[in-house]
Formats: sequence, structure tokens, C-alpha cells
Amino acid sequence: MTEIAFHFNMPQKLPYVLRLLRKAVQAGARVTVTGEPRQLQVVDSRLWELAPHEFVPHCTADAESHVLAHSPVLLTADLALQSRPQVLVNVGPQVPAGFERFERVIEMVSLEDADRQAGRARWRHYADRGYAIVRHDIAVKGAA
Repeated sequence: MTEIAFHFNMPQKLPYVLRLLRKAVQAGARVTVTGEPRQLQVVDSRLWELAPHEFVPHCTADAESHVLAHSPVLLTADLALQSRPQVLVNVGPQVPAGFERFERVIEMVSLEDADRQAGRARWRHYADRGYAIVRHDIAVKGAA
């Protein structure tokens, strides 16, 4: 069964997501990031702005096949065409269709009211279907 983890209470979601992706790639994980297209454009742009020593190789789903094969991070709003079922990071407000194909799903929830409400709805979705949920309260632990 897919492992579900919620990372919540982060003051700013984007910097946290960038650090998480950097750590995951350093650990050898292949990560798919999903969300709304505009959110993914912002993640893509910010990944390109990182310092050279912090660079995270990544691509979008429309990249050429050799780029897709060698990029540890894939940014896509459509999981249907995606074939790397290791780690899924959701920066969007909805439960991603097809999440159950992944070994692990990481849900991101900031302190913003709308994001918290959407996060609660996603939590209920997973809990109602019997998924065990791992909690990572950023306010308690500090930013990763």
C-alpha cells in the first residue's frame, strides 16, 4: 500500500519543496512533482534559479525521451502518462488521480487558510480509504 506523508505548517511551501527535492535527489530518489500547471511552472522556474552547487536536475513531462530518462525530478500535472512510481510530491490542492501507483506520496500543506482546508480534505480522502498517514509537523520540527 502506498505510504502517505503530510508535511504541514510550513510558512512558505516553495522553499520547503525545493529543499525536499534537493535532499531526495541526493539520496538517489526519482521524484514526480504534481500540482496545477501554474504551480509547476513556478517550481520549474525556481529550480533553475538555484545556485550551481544546489542545482536539481529536472524536466517537464513534454521533454524529449532521453531527458525524461535521465532526470531525477519530473514536473507534471498529468500522472497518467508518467512511469516512475517511486515518490510523488503533491503541491496542488487536489488528491492526484493515480497516486496509488506510487510507493510514497508526500503532501505539502502551508499555513495559508485555503491550503490548510484543501490539505484537510486530502487527509480525509486518504484516511477514509484506509491509508496510514505519517505526520511531519514543520512548526514543531523546524524546516527541513
